[in-house]
Amino acid sequence: MNELKKSSDQSEFWTNPESAKALLREQKQISRLVDNFSGLDRDLDDTAVLLELALEESDQSVLKEVEEKLNSLEENVRGLEIQRLFSRPEARGNAIVEIHAGAGGTEAQDWAEMLLRMYLRWAERERYKSEILDTLPGEEAGIKSATFSLEGEYVYGRLKAEVGIHRLVRISPFDANARRHTSFAALFVYPSAEDDVDIQINEADLKIDTYRASGAGGQHVNKTDSAVRITHFPTGIVVQCQNERSQHKNKALAMKILKSRLYDLELEKKREEKDSLHKTKKDIAWGSQIRSYVLQPYQMVKDHRTNCEIGNVAAVLDGDINRLIHEYLIMEAGGNNSPSPNA
Repeated sequence: MNELKKSSDQSEFWTNPESAKALLREQKQISRLVDNFSGLDRDLDDTAVLLELALEESDQSVLKEVEEKLNSLEENVRGLEIQRLFSRPEARGNAIVEIHAGAGGTEAQDWAEMLLRMYLRWAERERYKSEILDTLPGEEAGIKSATFSLEGEYVYGRLKAEVGIHRLVRISPFDANARRHTSFAALFVYPSAEDDVDIQINEADLKIDTYRASGAGGQHVNKTDSAVRITHFPTGIVVQCQNERSQHKNKALAMKILKSRLYDLELEKKREEKDSLHKTKKDIAWGSQIRSYVLQPYQMVKDHRTNCEIGNVAAVLDGDINRLIHEYLIMEAGGNNSPSPNA
């Protein structure tokens, strides 16, 4: 942090604005990490003093407070342990996330929308900035697909643990006979290509189509061809955006998504070994789910990669997914994946 501050204090620092912005971003990240560690150190000292006081006075209420503080400290230290696993620069940055409903019509589309809400609630809990870039609504309920961005520290590194097929088992609210249904949805995560990332896109390699955005109907029907679909011929990647009323804005967002997808491909080419995200992508197929969310006949969320199980399904669907993410990241790094006793 001190070395970066010396660089930023140099008179020629702003000669290269892009380089300067990148350095300031790194300085901010490291400064926050140092502050977090120092804060934990102070909290631990304060808790030790409180424990001494509780033991001297035999005060059970203060002992209870000490226990709560230690639980909070343990959770925060676990968060720092997870950050330590992120060695690649892109892991520290923002993410573009896609959710796609599987086969199964309305059931799967409703499940895809539930997943979208889960991750947006998680982002809210973690104080990440979220923006929905594109949604394709289902015919009766739910969504066929959604694309959204998340901005914050380590969001890509953390959320890549969620890439794969998510399976829901429940009594269908759309089935008049109240039968149990199994639904699938797939999630993909890409590192967001920021302005300082050099990704060259040749306009001649693109096919840009415009069309009318789908919507709820009535007064909401879009009367102009504002939706944009971009096909990148060399890779076969297709992206689309229809959430904005302006065709210009939709095209800019679609290009941002395309750039992130191409950035992800470029990173994979440079890696000497196939990382977990790449392997997970190759393994994605209906029936090879990474996690099951069971609402009937019992309630349980189980991650099939780590065997981590959580009984409070409602909390998980409301965005409380950190334990699931952390267990996987620790396992992936070759560490102990057993849950903490207070989890």
